[in-house]
Amino acid sequence: MEAQNIRTAIDRHWAASAAGEQVVEHEIYHDDVVCAYPQSGEVIRGRHNLQALRSHHPGKPSEFVVRRIVGEGNLWITEYMINYEGKQAYTVSIMEFRDGKVSRETQYFADPFDAPVWRAQWVEREA
Repeated sequence: MEAQNIRTAIDRHWAASAAGEQVVEHEIYHDDVVCAYPQSGEVIRGRHNLQALRSHHPGKPSEFVVRRIVGEGNLWITEYMINYEGKQAYTVSIMEFRDGKVSRETQYFADPFDAPVWRAQWVEREA
């Protein structure tokens, strides 16, 4: 699958994720996808299990903002922010494609934090 087709599939996936469209959100995955959450040590095997896990999440996202998508060939990375019940989580998704569908995804989740005052002279604040 060429880069534009993969990018279109990724855009459709994230739009469906934001809208809560479970079926469309999971069309991007192979039936035997492996999704890893390294911070919790969990591995979800299979599209059916991944969709079931996400559809049973007790705090459905109220906000979902893609910040950036980069990729080439079979490796694509998305940075995005999810708001779960008023709590933001900055997230990175690493998708590995096989035959036009995601065969492996690794997701990292991070809470926001206040910037330390000591480094203010060297940084800019994002809008």
